[in-house]
Amino acid sequence: MSIKKVGIITSGGDCGGLNAVIKGVARFAYSLGIESVVIPNGYAGLYNLLELDAVVTLNAERVSRIEASLAGSEAGHSRVKISKIKDDNKYQRIKDGLKKFGIDALVISGGDDTGSVVVDLSQQGIPCIHVPKTMDLDLQPYSVGGDSAINRISVFTRDLKTTGLSHNRVIVVEVFGRYVGHTAFRGGVGAEADCILIPEIPVDFDVVYEHMKTTYSGRVLRSDVKAGTYIIVVAEGLKMANGEMLYDESAGIDAFGHKKLAGAGKFVRQQLEKRLKADPEIKEFMKKTGMYAPGIYEVPEVREVTPGHLVRCGSSSAFDVNFGHKAGSAAILLLLEGKSGTTVVNVDGDKVSYMPTTEAIKHRTVDTKEIALFESLGTCFGRKPEQYKASFNEVKDKVERHL
Repeated sequence: MSIKKVGIITSGGDCGGLNAVIKGVARFAYSLGIESVVIPNGYAGLYNLLELDAVVTLNAERVSRIEASLAGSEAGHSRVKISKIKDDNKYQRIKDGLKKFGIDALVISGGDDTGSVVVDLSQQGIPCIHVPKTMDLDLQPYSVGGDSAINRISVFTRDLKTTGLSHNRVIVVEVFGRYVGHTAFRGGVGAEADCILIPEIPVDFDVVYEHMKTTYSGRVLRSDVKAGTYIIVVAEGLKMANGEMLYDESAGIDAFGHKKLAGAGKFVRQQLEKRLKADPEIKEFMKKTGMYAPGIYEVPEVREVTPGHLVRCGSSSAFDVNFGHKAGSAAILLLLEGKSGTTVVNVDGDKVSYMPTTEAIKHRTVDTKEIALFESLGTCFGRKPEQYKASFNEVKDKVERHL
């Protein structure tokens, strides 16, 4: 496929590694004599391209001003679904905007919602390649931003232990993860959290409470200064024992029709507080450890912390910078091969892996068979612990690497 100019779009939420994607696209395209430009503000910018006076060309000087190690995106974001725009002429308007600036094809980085629009645009005859981006890691391939988010969740959660120990608090950290718990799981393990609650496992709060009570009280009682804490990491997509997700009905829906999630951390706190107050053994524990103050401090304090966008801002991990550069470069190669409507999977040596975007955007959940391994190490996942059952696989062929 003959391409002289590509447009770069980042869509959906911000995260680490996206600026590396932009630089990977721009620099690899430049090495092949292809010009690249920024289409600002995600799909909103694509729709309004016809009205713009100019677009930014990513020449050597402009690209050098983009810092790959910073999170976020130099191209900007929006949460706009093209098919929902109330304009019967929207696709022709987009094509006219691309023609106005001589843009032959698009490289679009985003998650499942963004990918669904990639499929849509490709079916409308607009050549485009999808670079997977989501800190939730809910796509089939690895997605830029995931490693950065896991590292930040791990650091924030680990740092909160100092506050927990200073006040003998139980701390609940609520993080992103609507349908899958990859970042809560891996970030929680990285911080050595005591309990990790993910959407894949409906929560039995009686199990959580007993684990918290035993672990927390044991730590305080063993401490020479009677100090202890207990840390829970919970994904926003918390599921009750009946399998229903916890929604905040007052929060409304987003641009893609998803109910907005809020309050998982608060709900966990309330469940623990209710059980602490009803447990007659807690009063004796508080007295034994010198913490009890009638009418003031009768049960351990439970606090929820929601770092929110702090886990997706700031800096990118080295892994995401590496992957972003490779994925952006691979997108140009796939465009030149005429592979529109596909998603970059990996670059391993001289092998560029890809898959249909329709398949890439299907949700990939946490493999719960692995959970039992961490349960055997003492971590609670809101259920009665299960025995880890291993199978053995000798690797004889070349292993595909992420880096």
